[in-house]
Amino acid sequence: MGPTVAIIMGSLSDWEYMKEAYSILKEFGVECDVKVVSAHRTPDVMYQFARSAKDAGVEVIIAGAGGAAHLPGMTASLTTLPVIGVPVPSKYLSGVDSLYSIVQMPAGVPVATVGIGNAANAGLLALRILSIKYPHIAQKLEDYKKALEEKVVKMNEELKKDHTL
Repeated sequence: MGPTVAIIMGSLSDWEYMKEAYSILKEFGVECDVKVVSAHRTPDVMYQFARSAKDAGVEVIIAGAGGAAHLPGMTASLTTLPVIGVPVPSKYLSGVDSLYSIVQMPAGVPVATVGIGNAANAGLLALRILSIKYPHIAQKLEDYKKALEEKVVKMNEELKKDHTL
């Protein structure tokens, strides 16, 4: 069995952002378990998920939440697995409230936090964590990094073609 990442979110509406993490993990061949787990509406489900994730083979948890955004922190308080929080943009405060809720965890309950709505980086961070144990993921990350470098080289070539500079 290969590595497994759990992607949880407080509401189905969060999927709009969280699917970026799913896409990058699938691109790297990582198994994903995706579900809605609300810290406020289904606290017992959240508790059971967090307590059993490690035994279920999960190695990293990516938790997205908007508004009060308690899901990443509450999940982290119930497991020793690495938890990556994704602040989901909210209707009234554009995700700043979510960011503060996730990033300001008390000492002893760490949650790695990415930028507002940036689940792609959460997926990449999960891959970096997994790459410590899985050499094939480390190699794919090297290839991914090289592809990003090549994109920048091509951008500079395009700029050189533009004689208005």
